[in-house]
Amino acid sequence: MITAVIPGNLARGRGGPANCFLKNPSIRRVLVLDPGNGLFLPSGCEAFRCDGPVSGRTWNTLLSDVSTRYILYLFRADIWIDPHASERLIAAAAATRAGMVYADYAESIGKSLREHPLNDYQTGSIRDRFDFGPMILISTAAALRALRKYGEIPPFRWAGWYDLRLKISTDRRLFHLPERLSVVKKSSEKQDAMQVHSRARERHFDYVDPRNRLFQQEMEEAATLHLKRIGAWLRPSFRNVPVSDRIFPVEASVVMPVRNRARTVADAVGSALAQRTDFPFNVIVVDNHSTDRTTVILANLADRHPALKHILPKRRDLSIGGCWNEAVFSKECGRYAVQLDSDDLYRGDTVLQRLVDSLRGENCPMVVGSYTIVDENLKEIPPGLINHREWTDENGRNNALRINGLGAPRAFDTAILRRIRFPNVGYGEDYAVALRLAREYRIGRIYESLYLCRRWKGNTDAKLSIEQANRNDAYKDRIRTMEIRARRKMNRAAGWKS
Repeated sequence: MITAVIPGNLARGRGGPANCFLKNPSIRRVLVLDPGNGLFLPSGCEAFRCDGPVSGRTWNTLLSDVSTRYILYLFRADIWIDPHASERLIAAAAATRAGMVYADYAESIGKSLREHPLNDYQTGSIRDRFDFGPMILISTAAALRALRKYGEIPPFRWAGWYDLRLKISTDRRLFHLPERLSVVKKSSEKQDAMQVHSRARERHFDYVDPRNRLFQQEMEEAATLHLKRIGAWLRPSFRNVPVSDRIFPVEASVVMPVRNRARTVADAVGSALAQRTDFPFNVIVVDNHSTDRTTVILANLADRHPALKHILPKRRDLSIGGCWNEAVFSKECGRYAVQLDSDDLYRGDTVLQRLVDSLRGENCPMVVGSYTIVDENLKEIPPGLINHREWTDENGRNNALRINGLGAPRAFDTAILRRIRFPNVGYGEDYAVALRLAREYRIGRIYESLYLCRRWKGNTDAKLSIEQANRNDAYKDRIRTMEIRARRKMNRAAGWKS
């Protein structure tokens, strides 16, 4: 019933996956991908020449060569597989008619075992870094049907697998089986933590790294084809920003939600108050019931600086998004609301002027600048400048559904922001608003560094558990699901067909 496929570098070892598969009566063939750079081929396995495990050519050739009902594909090294894993995956595929099935796994670190649960796949799970774990089971019939219906995989070097799974997901489920069916061997706990943190940071910003430009272009092309296929792709046609006749107390407000940032908040507020503009502005800090000296520091600053508005909300259920709403709907808020996080700094004293000038002159309700990653001492650290050069007016709002962010600092038209509102969450609130605005309006960009984003051990995203990272990813996927459905509805109403 199954053809097992193993990348060449995973084939070694008596207890490795190849040996396990050869003993499994449900597995007819074991293919070892051979990129042509020297291959260890265990007895009983077949070499499968390819030009890379994720290329379009590899997957087109593989699907044309396989005659079994399923393909069991391995991604990871040093893997132990439950002897009954293939049976469980097949049972799940048969029961759900899924085009693909994936399962949870665990990580072996020394003598300990750490569970690694995965997220359910949904319509909005179109980011190319979605984690399917170390192995997947693909319905050969579902894959071939998808290629017949939507076309062969383009000659992608890196986006072949991504294109295939998007095509399968168009008509069939990608089913998550919440059972541990494999174990991945990791290094020591300390080394693993360092490696995980380093990889997470690298992968978080890999879509803006110029070294990955060709890779990202392929991924964007595959995602764009998918959005067109499902009727969610938006043409580069934008609404004009309505002119508000409301009277605002100032032209702009720097908005800063804060909780327990005694170490950094004074510097952040100082960088906001130091802005030189040709218009009046204020700084609205929403102090979300801090329990350290943050409140005292802000009260002292407010006594000395009338432009600083220190808000202590009555509600105790507010996350970052809810704090933004407190500021935006306050009587102190200006015509434009501009973001500054409580542990970051504006780069110079003209940032606010530049952002407001862009909002005024570019017919857009949101402008996003660029920032530089620095350490606690404001020394630039990799990857340095984050400028989102991948953005284009033609396709930026579509590609935004594939990546996890749009950048910073962010500036908004307050009147429109009051209509949209922030979701009351502590992660992804800015992404949700950006996608919603991009559905209708053009988003402005500034590609020079305006902002210093400090990375330190006190950052809220400095170290996340697997469970928290999953919750964050699932939330953004849900936001994308909502947005895709809204865009499809908008296109249908306009009579636009993919």
